[in-house]
Amino acid sequence: MHPEPIVQEEFAKITTYFPDLSEKQIQQLEALYGLYEEWNAKINVISRKDIAHIYLHHVLHSLTIAKVAPFNPGTNILDIGTGGGFPGIPLAIMFPKTQFHLVDSIGKKIKVVNAVAEALGLKNVKAEHMRAEKVKGRYDFAVTRAVAPLKMLYNWSRNKIKPKSQHDLYNGLICLKGGDLSAELEAVNLNYALYPVNDYFQEEYYQEKYVLYAPL
Repeated sequence: MHPEPIVQEEFAKITTYFPDLSEKQIQQLEALYGLYEEWNAKINVISRKDIAHIYLHHVLHSLTIAKVAPFNPGTNILDIGTGGGFPGIPLAIMFPKTQFHLVDSIGKKIKVVNAVAEALGLKNVKAEHMRAEKVKGRYDFAVTRAVAPLKMLYNWSRNKIKPKSQHDLYNGLICLKGGDLSAELEAVNLNYALYPVNDYFQEEYYQEKYVLYAPL
């Protein structure tokens, strides 16, 4: 683990909020900082000023989805517009028996995702350079992190969700969103539920951040 105090301090929040992590999961999560710091020097996938806050701003934020929808073994998850691998990589560490398909339209970002997944030994991650609308196959959930307006995300994912659910939450779309969502919600006719991130994580950073879930 990098000796920088802020990195250590923010990493500790993960083990506080998720006390049942295995030793392997802790080691994989610890390795993320070094891997992304190294890759970020070559390919900018995280804001340079943000890399020291990777655990608070990226990893823990991604793991809010694990609080809202703990994925069962054998589940298939599509991560739309994964960027550098968020939320898909942290979720793949959290749910090693769940299959994750991470897609992004920018090839160099997928190069980073594949390198990180390989370095961590994540056998449950498949990352591809492709647009979300071109994805074939069916998934239990589509997840995404602030990559597009809700209406666009709905159009990309609505034909990719399996009809039969194996979770308490019906299969659908799970988005990490922030700020005033009223315009996005008015633009699309969807049933939805909003989960404030501050219900799970107390840090000020998560004020006005939400998990938006829409059954499809």
